[in-house]
Amino acid sequence: MVTPGYLPFHPNPKKPDVVLPPGACDSHCHVFGPGDRFPYSEESSYIPVDAPKEVLFQRHRFLGIERAVIVQASCHGTDNTAMLDALRAGGDAYRGVAIVSADISRAALEDMHEAGVRGVRFNFVKRLKARQPLEERRIIVEKIAPLGWHVVIYMEPEDLPEIQDFLEEIPLPVVIDHMGRVPVEDGADSAAFRRLAALIANDKYWLKVSCPERLSKSGPPYEDVDAVARAFIEIMPDRVLWGTDWPHPNMKSHIPDDGVLVDRLAAICRDDAQLRALLVHNPTGLYWSAADR
Repeated sequence: MVTPGYLPFHPNPKKPDVVLPPGACDSHCHVFGPGDRFPYSEESSYIPVDAPKEVLFQRHRFLGIERAVIVQASCHGTDNTAMLDALRAGGDAYRGVAIVSADISRAALEDMHEAGVRGVRFNFVKRLKARQPLEERRIIVEKIAPLGWHVVIYMEPEDLPEIQDFLEEIPLPVVIDHMGRVPVEDGADSAAFRRLAALIANDKYWLKVSCPERLSKSGPPYEDVDAVARAFIEIMPDRVLWGTDWPHPNMKSHIPDDGVLVDRLAAICRDDAQLRALLVHNPTGLYWSAADR
């Protein structure tokens, strides 16, 4: 049964006005189910609407996206089967980020690498039942390091003070999801923005300027998010990524239009060079150039 109040993904998004460059990458998207083939975790804080790989691939073609990174979401827990199935179907155009437990074997990690996985995700958002102890996360970091993977962090501003020491000790690239969910209504002068900006000054950090539909207080077309996104892009132009977050899990306020999300790129990138870096050069460096390490 789908979580009450959960909205499905947009059935008919607009064709974007922005024409994406060749090789454009959606660096943050998901596949959910279908539940009868890939069951959802009993420990998940929500049960989503099915959003299988076939719909994701069609959506990418419609939007002009040629490559993507499929991120394991908490609704499937540490069962990465649906994500791996999508990676194998998508071929070299798709990469993945897994959620794993500390007891995962070297053989399982190597199988994931062969399928296209290049990182693991650590969720620190308490309302999503994030409970994995730091010591278990340290074991995972040690296990993935020989594969040349990276760590993806999902957190909210209040989480940073208690996990900052852990983030700084990670000897791998660290990617921050969704601009660290800083409060966009406070702009780039907020304490939360400054705290995150100080952290990511270290060049091991990457950041996704994604999810305006979650951060906006004004709603579509999410213009109130632009200033913060632009500020992050200016701070670290060669270490920013962008993603749709399709199919927008656990949205309850409105259904995001993926065409509108693509069109926001024209507002947050000051020129074509910045757009190409965000969509092509940066994800290539993180997900494809080191593919055979």
